[in-house]
Amino acid sequence: MRIEDTDRTRNTEEAMAAIYDGLQWLGLTWDEGPHVGGDFGPYLQSERTELYERYLKKLQNAGCIFEDQGALRFRSPREHVIVDDLVCGKIDFDLSNEQTHPDMTIRRPDGSWIFHFVNVIDDLEMKISHVIRGEDHLSNTPKHIEIFHALGETPPRYVHIPLILNKDSSKMSKRDEGARVEYYIRRGYLPTAVRNYLCLLGWSPKDNREKVDIEEIVRIFDLEDIGRSSATFDPDKLHWLNGEYARQLSDSEFYDLAVARLKSSGVTLDKFPEKYVRAALQTCKGKINTFDELPAYCGFYFTDDFDYNPEGVTKHFTAENKPRLKSVRDALSALEKFDAAEIEAALKATASKLRVKVRAIVHPTRLAVTGSNVGPSLYHLLEVLGKGKVRARIDRALSTF
Repeated sequence: MRIEDTDRTRNTEEAMAAIYDGLQWLGLTWDEGPHVGGDFGPYLQSERTELYERYLKKLQNAGCIFEDQGALRFRSPREHVIVDDLVCGKIDFDLSNEQTHPDMTIRRPDGSWIFHFVNVIDDLEMKISHVIRGEDHLSNTPKHIEIFHALGETPPRYVHIPLILNKDSSKMSKRDEGARVEYYIRRGYLPTAVRNYLCLLGWSPKDNREKVDIEEIVRIFDLEDIGRSSATFDPDKLHWLNGEYARQLSDSEFYDLAVARLKSSGVTLDKFPEKYVRAALQTCKGKINTFDELPAYCGFYFTDDFDYNPEGVTKHFTAENKPRLKSVRDALSALEKFDAAEIEAALKATASKLRVKVRAIVHPTRLAVTGSNVGPSLYHLLEVLGKGKVRARIDRALSTF
């Protein structure tokens, strides 16, 4: 890995830290580069000026450089350049017209380097075999090849991959929130899921699977299998895929990630016994896709002060349901063993006695004890809450209508 920091205005410690942290979170560690070292350092372009000066001198001696208003430009040989791309095929670029292809600046009047020049030098010095980048860089490639040829060197193989589009078909920009790794960390996505999904943008296994472990992707991936069409970034598919990975987590992995997410969202867990917290979170495992869904999904376990869903109130806190909810309270209060199986049996018996379907009492009961219309299995969440808390919450709800 190298850091291309020729743009002084955008080169900050925070920007570099975001690159390091994002790659490490995704599990994409580098064999050589910053913090690791290697044979081809230094790995920040800002520390390689002496090297660039040496190659600039070579080009100057060959008559390939001229000065224009303080800037240094590369003198194009004005010829056709063939880019033999592994995805796009062979493309003939006609650079003979100076009006459409002006000579490229390689150094600004202030002495700072232009990305295109130092990139070529770094690729050459670091013995880069393949340059893989977005197809929006394709028009720059013939200019890079010209510099390689002027230095008497063979260019690397080029691979220009299709751009990633938003769902509205606009080009995904690095300024889009969903283009930043930090966004997925904040939302509680799993790095394995994000990494898997990124691999499917413009490429897929031949059997059209979507959940593929990185070890297998490494084994079967081939540059020649990259598609030509732009890939559409589908947040819904990533959301689904993350859920598939979340369901594979061990109980301890799920618990640790869930606790971290709840604490970061302001939920206070310290006043609850660990056994209670573990039991509560176990009812959520396999039910959420991303961990940022947890506070709304299971926050009721950790506070008695919650609001009732307004739509649920209109639908379920009715005059007809009030006596039914009282019957549920009384049936649950009478249970000697307060576990999911006994709770389920009690609610079914209550529904039969009232001559209603079970769902007629399940929905108002859920709303009364959680404030929500959706959530973990009712029988299991009631067991976790315990008889005393369930009765108190039903009484609270009954006092509101």
